[in-house]
Amino acid sequence: MDETQNGRTSLAKGAKDIAKEAKRQTAKNVSKAVDRASDEYSTHRSYNRFQNEDEEDDNYNTYGQQDGHYADNAGNDEDEASSDATEGHDDEDEIYEGEYQGVPAHSDGKHRDGQVALGQPVSDSLKSRKELENERQADEEELAQQYELIMQECGHGRFQWQLFFVLGLALMSDGVEVFVVGFVLPSAETDMCVPNSGAGWLGSIVYLGMMFGAFFWGGLSDKLGRKQCLLISMSVNGFFAFLSSFVQGYSMFLVCRMVSGFGIGGAVPIVFSYFAEVLAREKRGEHLSWLCMFWMIGGIYASAMAWAIIPHYGWSFSMGSAYQFHSWRVFVVVCALPCVSAVVALTFMPESPRFFLEVGKHDEAWMVLKHIHDTNMRARGEPERVFTVSTRRPPHFASSLLQQCRIWLTFMKCFNYPVRDNTIKLAVVWFTLSFGYYGLSVWFPDVIKHLQADEYASRVKLHNSEHIEDFTFNFTLENQIHRNGVFLNDRFISMKFKAVTFIDSSFINCYFEDVSSVGSFFKNCTFVDSFFYNTDIDDAKLTNSRVINSSFHHNKTGCQMTFDDDYSAYWVYFVNFLGTLAVLPGNIVSALLMDKIGRLSMLGGSMVLSGISCFFLWFGTSESMMIFMLCLYNGLSISAWNSLDVVTAELYPTDRRGTGFGFCNAMCKLAAVLGNLIFGSLVGITKAIPILMASTVLVGGGLVGLRLPDTRANVLM
Repeated sequence: MDETQNGRTSLAKGAKDIAKEAKRQTAKNVSKAVDRASDEYSTHRSYNRFQNEDEEDDNYNTYGQQDGHYADNAGNDEDEASSDATEGHDDEDEIYEGEYQGVPAHSDGKHRDGQVALGQPVSDSLKSRKELENERQADEEELAQQYELIMQECGHGRFQWQLFFVLGLALMSDGVEVFVVGFVLPSAETDMCVPNSGAGWLGSIVYLGMMFGAFFWGGLSDKLGRKQCLLISMSVNGFFAFLSSFVQGYSMFLVCRMVSGFGIGGAVPIVFSYFAEVLAREKRGEHLSWLCMFWMIGGIYASAMAWAIIPHYGWSFSMGSAYQFHSWRVFVVVCALPCVSAVVALTFMPESPRFFLEVGKHDEAWMVLKHIHDTNMRARGEPERVFTVSTRRPPHFASSLLQQCRIWLTFMKCFNYPVRDNTIKLAVVWFTLSFGYYGLSVWFPDVIKHLQADEYASRVKLHNSEHIEDFTFNFTLENQIHRNGVFLNDRFISMKFKAVTFIDSSFINCYFEDVSSVGSFFKNCTFVDSFFYNTDIDDAKLTNSRVINSSFHHNKTGCQMTFDDDYSAYWVYFVNFLGTLAVLPGNIVSALLMDKIGRLSMLGGSMVLSGISCFFLWFGTSESMMIFMLCLYNGLSISAWNSLDVVTAELYPTDRRGTGFGFCNAMCKLAAVLGNLIFGSLVGITKAIPILMASTVLVGGGLVGLRLPDTRANVLM
């Protein structure tokens, strides 16, 4: 009972300080912003009630003196109300008048059973666990309301825009990582001579790394802080992405890209949690939507760099036959630059003040809030004004050091009342949207390639029973089939075979020098008295062929990469560039309308429309039609992604926001892996299954999203 009375004493003393400070600030009429904040706060916590309790304060002091907890401090009310590190100027100062009243702080004592957040002494036998949880929830809501008033007083200005671009670079890096996988996959597998059994692992393993990274870094950010975890995760991504461009073995390349994906997995959950915590309610939806544009910029950057670098074989160099540094490796290095830039810029930004409050670092939180306030005021050309925060005490989250490091405990809290239902619904929406989006993102390019291959095959040139003698081939042969041909005393010098197949043909006394081949084979052919020098013709390309009295000298080792005049490579990058650019109108619309029509309407409407648009794929019988459908689908679905990011950041309380967001983003990456595998296996087989599957999951996820609570009027808990 004595301990609870001591807590009551501290709260009453703090309330009296609030009343005194409010009177003094009102009398001097320092600024309209402070007056507005004080008036709004007084509607919830009447100052008159605190003044009427002045007499009771003496009684509470008596109890505190008897226990030895309060007697030494009874006469120092004014001194204790300020911090040495943040003490203001005297009463005559027109800029910093008044004293720092303290950012919301918890009581000095340990958490006591039977004492709820508002300091009212009760017994466990008198109140149920649900009642105590309801009072705790009410106390958290009151703290969130006060923090919202603080952010309104800080304003929206230069600081938020600085953080906007810094976090945008981190989000841009995530977009680059996703596109890098698809762009380097064909080149890396060709360069490293990956057999068909190992092909495709690169795409899946990167998403798996991102899945575990999202869960790990998101949860860790609730314990160690947004800035610190984002710095570490981005550094891991940048280092291993850079390292992957130099390794030669495919297995080591996979390991580096997986760890790189693990690092970048923390970008999305931390970036949105971080930025949401420095935005006022009326700005949050719009500016989080603008932040999503950096993911699109990352896709455009990756597409443009791939288009400019990868097809150019001249960008590469080699050190003998053992070390090859081809153009796609240069592309990987260039794509690591946004990550490096984000790490450098992030070192100059402060930690989230909302996180500082949550872990009890109240002086640090006040300093960050004051920095935000002063930065915005100076940018507007306004004089620095008094920045006051009343002494409100948040809920107690004290735990052992071991518990602070257990991400799993925080994760399990995401399935406790009252956020359990929201977590399940969010996981379903994230999974369905990602499954449809990433599945179709793989299916669209592969279908376009399939259509291109069909068209290419339809233009093949057939040569039957030809007889060519004493002729020099020094030009490129492309898209040809030679059957039952005879080549006698012919010379093949400094030339290329592109998609050329020789079937049942004979090469007698022929000379091959400096020959490269792509997609070319010799089936059931016979070589007699022939000479091969510096060619890539080996056993893999001589299918069931006989070699009689012929010799091979200085054969090219490794898998040869030739992009010269490769129209298909340019075309793939250009298609991805158009598909990424198509989301720009959707980004703009979602940012402008996010706070007007609501998050849920935009989320559900976008997913349903995206699902309906999939049915138009039945009419995609040409490349141009498929490209148009790709752009339409991306443009419609981007609004769902933006609104889902906003809703997820606003639904979770601060103590589990990173963990909850990380879990949802991990479900997103799991769906991406499954979508890649399932949709990729259906290319060229049937259209019905991918179309029906994508439509069903998108429409179903959109309907679930409509049942989420509306967060437009929420303050950050």
